[in-house]
Amino acid sequence: MDHLSTFADGAPWFVGWGTLALINAALAQGRNRSGLLWFVLSLLFGPLATLLLVLLPKVRNTLF
Repeated sequence: MDHLSTFADGAPWFVGWGTLALINAALAQGRNRSGLLWFVLSLLFGPLATLLLVLLPKVRNTLF
């Protein structure tokens, strides 16, 4: 049962990381980027992906 308490202690960490990934996906879509790609990047890199997403310029829809 000790391993179950360890998982319960880490549960808020996973919830926060997953929530950040969802927020990043929505932010990416608002900047005309792939929400799914940024969701996966956020799961892997977390706050670093957020920083990169915020610093990158918004993608334009058309060239002219």
